[in-house]
Amino acid sequence: MLDIKMLRADPEGVAERLAVKGFRLEVASFRELDEQRKALQTQTETLQNERNVKSKSIGAAKARGEDIAPLLAEVSDLGERLDAAKRGFGEVQGALDDVLMGLPNLPDASVPPGADESDNVSLRTWGTLPTFDFEAQDHVALTLEGGLDFETAAKISGARYVVIRGALARLQRGLTQLMLDMHVAEHGYEEVYVPYIVNADSLRGTGQLPKAAEDMFRLDTEAEVYLIPTAEVPVTNIYRGDILAEADLPKKHVCHTPCFRSEAGSYGRDTRGMIRQHQFEKVELVQLVHPSTSWDVLDSLTGHAENVLKRLELPYRAVTLCGGDLSFSSAKTIDLEVWLPGQNAYREISSCSNFLDFQARRMQARYRTSAGDVALLHTLNGSGLAVGRALVAVLENYQAANDTLTLPDALRPYMGGLSSLALKP
Repeated sequence: MLDIKMLRADPEGVAERLAVKGFRLEVASFRELDEQRKALQTQTETLQNERNVKSKSIGAAKARGEDIAPLLAEVSDLGERLDAAKRGFGEVQGALDDVLMGLPNLPDASVPPGADESDNVSLRTWGTLPTFDFEAQDHVALTLEGGLDFETAAKISGARYVVIRGALARLQRGLTQLMLDMHVAEHGYEEVYVPYIVNADSLRGTGQLPKAAEDMFRLDTEAEVYLIPTAEVPVTNIYRGDILAEADLPKKHVCHTPCFRSEAGSYGRDTRGMIRQHQFEKVELVQLVHPSTSWDVLDSLTGHAENVLKRLELPYRAVTLCGGDLSFSSAKTIDLEVWLPGQNAYREISSCSNFLDFQARRMQARYRTSAGDVALLHTLNGSGLAVGRALVAVLENYQAANDTLTLPDALRPYMGGLSSLALKP
């Protein structure tokens, strides 16, 4: 959530920065609503003070034995007027809160302008694109007769699900374990296990609600609860409402979970294979840090995700997202895109974002400074990595002749020492 003081001080400047994200702030409407709030607050305080003063006067007159009937007549409707003012103030304040909850985070000044992913800016590339002496296939064709079973998944659940069998199921598990081992042992994260169902407050805290409600699975229960769209939500919300000691910062967590997304806004994109599914797995990196360090942390967190790709020897590129491709809550995002020979294209496998104090203000996640003051934390997260897309990348980049898969060296300890797999029976 944006700082209301900043918004009141310079609504035109805020509107200009939000326009980089393609969001239009109605400045006149905001000002009118805020003026209504201010007027009703003043009216409420005035009536409250008047009631207090006259109550004291009535009490004093009664103690002196004076006739208090004229004083009572003066205040006969004061309670009703005060109640009406309070109701009006509550309604306007609620409407203003709704406006604030619907405003995206401001993009950082370093975010490039642009409308969509075609305007993202390349930062760097790593690795050598593979070459084959045969026609490269995508992951669906490679596993058509075994391993990735989309037909059975459709029977069980519907479109955009997969059943993974045998050695490929083990390979996915190995990828997950490799990522967790690296992030804990080499990058200093604490592993956490979290619920896969979260309440609406948690989703509002990290910014998925109200903006992305249609892209989530809400459970049919009396309570307003949802399947998690990413581990970012439960892990970041561990600290909702908390005040941490400055000496305990940063908080670094890694978490492996399934993720559930309805993909209502994908409009038929990536319907083939595992690229865009309703259920998928991620290893998520989350950090809550001192505000003075968050930009350096964005670089280091991104590097932690890159290290996994390097360990797997998968070619990738890093891009800075333009304003139009930036998420609701992010101030700046660096995407890592892995090379997929089957598509002859780079595809996103990790988004590493700095949210500054946007999520922390919504969650009231704070820290106490050494001087005793209380301030908002900065939050960051990134996939380290998306497991299913990593599996796709290994399949396509390490495909070999005769329907076999050469295993990357880093995965062989997790595969019982095997150096290759047969992809088809």
